[in-house]
Amino acid sequence: MTKDQYLRMVEQTGEEIDWDRIPPDLEDFPESVYTALCIFNSMGNRLQADIGYLGKDYTNLELLYKFYLIKEYEKDWIFELLLFLDEREIKESQKRMKSEMDKIKRK
Repeated sequence: MTKDQYLRMVEQTGEEIDWDRIPPDLEDFPESVYTALCIFNSMGNRLQADIGYLGKDYTNLELLYKFYLIKEYEKDWIFELLLFLDEREIKESQKRMKSEMDKIKRK
């Protein structure tokens, strides 16, 4: 649910806005989060047929840092964000693979 959807829902139901429940928009985060998302989406995926998604390929990370004009003091923070995003993608991939394997076993 986006911020706009939440606000429309609250308006339609006549509820009072609970600012703690509003989902954040990308604009609500620091610019470095947006940059990390761009870098994350620019990196290649490492895949294996039986395992699925293994994570991002960090081979070109320094090149992407240069392309996105990342300063030296920002690199650690951006890297932490990339690892966070990668970990979530890996877990999601594992869930999808498990779900597909369970479907195959049921047949």
